[in-house]
Amino acid sequence: MTPIARLSVVALDCPDPTALARFYTDLTGWPVDPGEQDDDWVQLRPGAGATAIAFQRVPGHRPPTWPGDERAQQLHLDFEVPDLDEGERRVLEIGARKAEMQPGKTWRVYLDPAGHPFCLVLGA
Repeated sequence: MTPIARLSVVALDCPDPTALARFYTDLTGWPVDPGEQDDDWVQLRPGAGATAIAFQRVPGHRPPTWPGDERAQQLHLDFEVPDLDEGERRVLEIGARKAEMQPGKTWRVYLDPAGHPFCLVLGA
């Protein structure tokens, strides 16, 4: 089947796109794309073959609640790491918080500085 489209960007709502982009730059090593940056939108330049992550200003942003459905997460990002303990140490250093609920053994759930859940997943 011929695809209709290719996923190019995943955008996260947040109160401060520059600050959240800095967190995800530290997490992924991807730089900010200078051609995709203004006061309301900041996009990272991904590695080869990866989908970009962008951050969009929403002044009334309220972070999702996880777990729970009061304000459902609706989307989360998974990042592979070779060592969960080392990955955890590093994401906590750059401003993540570890979620209280940890449902898996091969992944861990964290909250970025704007409150979006993301996971570190044990991988290659």
